[in-house]
Amino acid sequence: MFEIIRSHIVQELQNTDFVAIQADDTTDVATITQSVLVFRYLDSDRNVVERFYGFTHLRDSSAATITEPILCQLNLILPDLPQKQKLIAQSYDGASVMSGSLGGVQKLIRDVYPNAHFVHCYAHQLNLIMQQAVSKIRETRVFFQDIGGIAAFFTRSPKRTEALHEIVDKSVPRGSSTRWNFHIRTFNLIFEHREGLEKCFVAIGAREDFDHTSQNEAHGFIRTLQDKQFQFLLFLFHEIMRDVDALYDQLQRKDIDTVSVKAATSTFVQKIKKVRDGVDDLESKLPEHSIFANRRQNITSLVRIGKEICDIVIVQAQERFSFTKHLVSATLLQSKEFAQYDESFPERAPNQAVEAYPMLKKEQLRTELTVLCGMPVYRKATSALTLLSLIQKLHMKKLTYRDSDFTKNCDYDSNDNSRS
Repeated sequence: MFEIIRSHIVQELQNTDFVAIQADDTTDVATITQSVLVFRYLDSDRNVVERFYGFTHLRDSSAATITEPILCQLNLILPDLPQKQKLIAQSYDGASVMSGSLGGVQKLIRDVYPNAHFVHCYAHQLNLIMQQAVSKIRETRVFFQDIGGIAAFFTRSPKRTEALHEIVDKSVPRGSSTRWNFHIRTFNLIFEHREGLEKCFVAIGAREDFDHTSQNEAHGFIRTLQDKQFQFLLFLFHEIMRDVDALYDQLQRKDIDTVSVKAATSTFVQKIKKVRDGVDDLESKLPEHSIFANRRQNITSLVRIGKEICDIVIVQAQERFSFTKHLVSATLLQSKEFAQYDESFPERAPNQAVEAYPMLKKEQLRTELTVLCGMPVYRKATSALTLLSLIQKLHMKKLTYRDSDFTKNCDYDSNDNSRS
């Protein structure tokens, strides 16, 4: 059955116009590391599909070892030169062995498939952004250690977890240093049930059936939950993580495209700026009984730290999500810009698109995009994929541009009496 499915995937890959690959490694319960290969492309119905192709055991984690099975499988699927040109993108995490410009996997793949531009996984970039926001400031490092400590306190002991269920009727999920969508679950629980958690720690500290270690740790977490610095950062990161989680969900969607990524990340930056603007008002949201564990601490310094955290997230997001080189071509498909392009067509983007993807014909690309920009119906598209869907829905198989009045000459379905 697996071979039948794989044969079907190969057939689809050979018939589609463009292909992208995603690869990562995973370690199973036997601590055996395997490479995972996924193909992303348009099927015969022009639907975006992602197909898992298989696992490959890796002898070590060197670039050459990781590249070998990927090239082996690609050479079977896309053997000759016309087929090789169809591989237009490769996406991995940002580890140097994968992303290195001299000897990384992406460079070794591109030596054989020259159109396979490397795209650093956007979800992984988001994780790195948040790691930077946490690691740069001492107070945030301490804060996340406290968050992790609360989660670990319960997950290490079934008896403690039972006490939590009795009082809060919830369980604390473990966080992850690399998957920030897991942190939001921990944040939500501590933020929404902090009073219940405090009662749980009080109960554990008072119950004689708990050992001294549990009681001492419980008393320490009571002081943590009552600390104004902890509460301030809890409120701040609850705001930030809400936007991080929303962006993370968008970046993980199967139908995401580069245009949608640009819009989503731009919206994310604007939301974090709003969080920064509201940092001064966070003190009014803190519980009245909160105190500073550090007497030298004051709310002014917390406001400064809060704004610095937001600044790090904003700057990192703007840098890591910037559109450069081959990604600039995606701006041509931003339908919200079509009205402006209709007045003054951007020449730089088509030039860079053709430079990145030599199989494209510059004049034909410019002509067809000029027609699209001149037709208001296409300005309704919200992404590159919805634009493609709209073109198909309107039966527009070919566009030609003639004269300055945007006269259209379009092929259309013979069963459709209306020409678009």
